[in-house]
Amino acid sequence: MFDHITLSISDYEKSKEFYSKILKPLGYELVMEFEDNTACFGEGKKFSFIIHPGGKTTPKLHIAFKSKNREAVEAFYQAALEAGGIDNGAPGLRAEYHPNYYAAFIYDFDGHNIEAVCHNPIAGND
Repeated sequence: MFDHITLSISDYEKSKEFYSKILKPLGYELVMEFEDNTACFGEGKKFSFIIHPGGKTTPKLHIAFKSKNREAVEAFYQAALEAGGIDNGAPGLRAEYHPNYYAAFIYDFDGHNIEAVCHNPIAGND
């Protein structure tokens, strides 16, 4: 549905380093950067997530990144904690959404709720 989204952040360098670390396990990386402190993350040359300072950091947003597998959700969560993110839900099934909704949640430095989610069932567990 969306092509890309821009998130306002308060500290460009800190947030760029944070998102570089937490998105790496999900297969996303910094693909483009502009002199006005805009960082674009995505796969290959296609970006879909942008951070930029100077705008409002409120209201706090919830952004969920798609993960190819549950191991990457777990790696995202661990990387986020190590990078200074705040726990908002350890990796696990969230059956209230659907039986295979496996996700982890953290807060970034500006209080945005950042999620990694995998919708794939475990083999033999469908």
